[in-house]
Amino acid sequence: MNSNKHFSDDQFTFKEVIQNLHEWLLFFISKWKTLVLAGVVGLILGALVSIFKKPVFHAETSFVLEESDGASLSQMSGLASLVGVNLGSLGSTSGLFQGDNIMELYRSDRMLGETLLSPFSSDQLLIDRYVEFEELDKKWASKVDIPSMNFSLPRDQFSVAQDSVVQQVSKRIRENQLSVAKPDRKLSIIQVSISSKDELFAKVFNETLVEKVNTFYLETKTKKTGENLEILQTQADSVRAILDESIAEYASATDAVPNVNPLLNTAQVESRKRQIDVQATAAVYQEIVKNLEIAKVNHRNNSPLIQIIDSPRLPLKRSEIRLVKGMVLGAIILGLLTLFYLYFRRLYQKHVQES
Repeated sequence: MNSNKHFSDDQFTFKEVIQNLHEWLLFFISKWKTLVLAGVVGLILGALVSIFKKPVFHAETSFVLEESDGASLSQMSGLASLVGVNLGSLGSTSGLFQGDNIMELYRSDRMLGETLLSPFSSDQLLIDRYVEFEELDKKWASKVDIPSMNFSLPRDQFSVAQDSVVQQVSKRIRENQLSVAKPDRKLSIIQVSISSKDELFAKVFNETLVEKVNTFYLETKTKKTGENLEILQTQADSVRAILDESIAEYASATDAVPNVNPLLNTAQVESRKRQIDVQATAAVYQEIVKNLEIAKVNHRNNSPLIQIIDSPRLPLKRSEIRLVKGMVLGAIILGLLTLFYLYFRRLYQKHVQES
């Protein structure tokens, strides 16, 4: 019974809740001057932020990436096997660059580094432009002497400090300014976005990065089938030259013994040998040409389709804090912070008085 009575005494009644809320309301009303002052200060701070904070520009490129379908090649492989041709040896690519892997290329240090070392204008590189408007030469002055660095040198001639600067700038862009995503996972559309305080830098960097990554992707995707195609083409040209030579030698051997006597077989030995050479070489050439044509089809089917949909155009989309919005947000944020400060300070004072 005593425990039940103790439990009942600790309960809050509705009347006590109302009285407690009324007490807090009167307290906050008594502090109206402090809250109004906090709101005014928040208005001023919000206005200053909206005035002095630079807008951020967004350069976006979207493109369709359509991978080759292996179904048609597998059907062709079945038909080719009937005539003794193995398409597996003609360079079907592995899954190294399938699906979403191109998105990781955009985030790689190699692609970002090569883009940064690309020209921004006739007398300035992209990395020089980035260092200029981000003022990295001043921010990193205690660590590296960026103004003395020449980034137009070949990459293999860079010093350790130059490589470190390129890597750190690439890291900053990858973590804070680069976005690579699919708007819809069901589609084959990829969107690449660069955010920067420099409008022209955002545009040029986005265009250069997209060009370099997509070119590298196409070259790597078709590298194996392209090499096999070149080998087969060289073999075909070589065998064709041998075939032409064999035909000429056969004709010379035939002309050397005109009106040959059918009873003298020895007179026909040389021409028969040349005839066999022509037939054998022609058979080899026929098989190589067959494989060459199939390899051409395989190479075309293996080449992915990359079609640009939208590219950045000036003026770029920008995000900034408008004056009115900044003032309202500043007043609300500072007002709420002041409200919480007054609330917790009063709780602390009540706790000290009760103890």
